[in-house]
Amino acid sequence: MLTTLRSLLFLGFLALTVVLYALPLSLTGWFIGKAALGRIGRSWGQLNLWGLRHICGLDYRVSQQQPLPNEACVVLCKHQSAWETIALRAILPVDQGWVLKRELLWIPFFGWALAPYQPIAINRKSGRKAIKQLLEQGKFWLGRERWIIVFPEGTRVAPGQRGRYGLGGALLAERSGVPIVPIAHNAGVFWPRRSIRKHPGVIDVVIGPVIRTEGRSAAELNEAAEEWIEQTVAGLPTAR
Repeated sequence: MLTTLRSLLFLGFLALTVVLYALPLSLTGWFIGKAALGRIGRSWGQLNLWGLRHICGLDYRVSQQQPLPNEACVVLCKHQSAWETIALRAILPVDQGWVLKRELLWIPFFGWALAPYQPIAINRKSGRKAIKQLLEQGKFWLGRERWIIVFPEGTRVAPGQRGRYGLGGALLAERSGVPIVPIAHNAGVFWPRRSIRKHPGVIDVVIGPVIRTEGRSAAELNEAAEEWIEQTVAGLPTAR
């Protein structure tokens, strides 16, 4: 009961931050510089991570196998929860471009706040057209030093399960010649998909070794990222 109550309280806190950030961003977000826009996004992520820690008792820790590159990269991240859509804003470099389903832009307030960040909003049913959009827009933003965030499984997958890794992110990295940064975590153990309950504990986030793209096909890159992510996730705690 206490976990549910605290989870509902955080849900209200999250909704309030979305509204408070969305209103000014919808009016001014298109006119401020990308650095300022990135810092605003990071502050929103940090604020909600603070809320999770103090309201729900849910914290996180990050371990890195090597420093992040100074150049823009394609990030391939495990997708278990809504948590990582908040946390990556605070953890990764501020200039980020997200690959997401276009329907998210239609959500009042939340979509208004997203729009100035110019995400790569795709129609997941459009097949090759979506891949073409990802490659064109992804290469454009990578060329402007923006990190591109991709959830290769496409949708949230419960802990212990494994979705099919789409080739789009790896193909973008291959065509652009930029490295891939894989990320594994166990957020779904504490904040399950399709649940409002956030259980207290510590989420483990592991930022993997940089995967260089030179001389490797998209299929090879995708396989390497998937193997590292899934093996790492399998070694993370599964009990709260």
